[in-house]
Amino acid sequence: MFFRYNKHYLLKRHFHEVSLRGELEQALADRPLLIIMNHSSWWDGLLVYHMIRSESQRQHYMMMDERQMKRYAFFRRIGAFSVNKENLRETAASLRYAADLMRSGGAVWLFPQGDIFHLESRPLQFQTGVGYLLERCPDAAVLPVSLYYTMGLHQKTSASFSIGSMIEADWCALGRKEATLLLERRLEQQLGEHRLAVIASADGERDGFRLLLATGRSVNETFDQMKGRTAKWKSFFGR
Repeated sequence: MFFRYNKHYLLKRHFHEVSLRGELEQALADRPLLIIMNHSSWWDGLLVYHMIRSESQRQHYMMMDERQMKRYAFFRRIGAFSVNKENLRETAASLRYAADLMRSGGAVWLFPQGDIFHLESRPLQFQTGVGYLLERCPDAAVLPVSLYYTMGLHQKTSASFSIGSMIEADWCALGRKEATLLLERRLEQQLGEHRLAVIASADGERDGFRLLLATGRSVNETFDQMKGRTAKWKSFFGR
């Protein structure tokens, strides 16, 4: 029921379109999978929820700040679990829980920046929890996902996902700090390439992207259509 509400009311009301490039199902079903993504909007979680319900058969979970979870408790019912970043012991417990979910075949989504930052904020700076989690689950693969928002010819915002190639490494040998730096660089590079793809196609379709959700006409599109009909009417009557 929530998927329908999210798709047909929340997202269609606020977005012109949602698109995707890449494949979400890259890891074997029994392979521990950590998915990392930049975090620049309150909408991120709801857009991810729509994407995984549309593109994946796997069980997905998302780590969410405890304060936000208390405000928006419905996220718990769609796969989110909380982390209290102000208490190191509770943070460690949430990361251990995330590792258990991954080992049981679930995919865990993590916003390693730890909070919402402006979309163009650079460099990306990850908290060390991502390195700690990979130490706890060293056979995990990491999938980088970037999410970019833009406004152009349409009244409403467009959102697009870009899914990169799976990252595999000897996480224990690499160490917590180096693993974190590696993933920072990879996601920042991917987000930069994603940004250029959006800029290059600001007035049309993006190469390699497919629609996940197309909404109705924006105000500008309705106005343009009305002008076209008026022009035809005037032409018909010789005006």
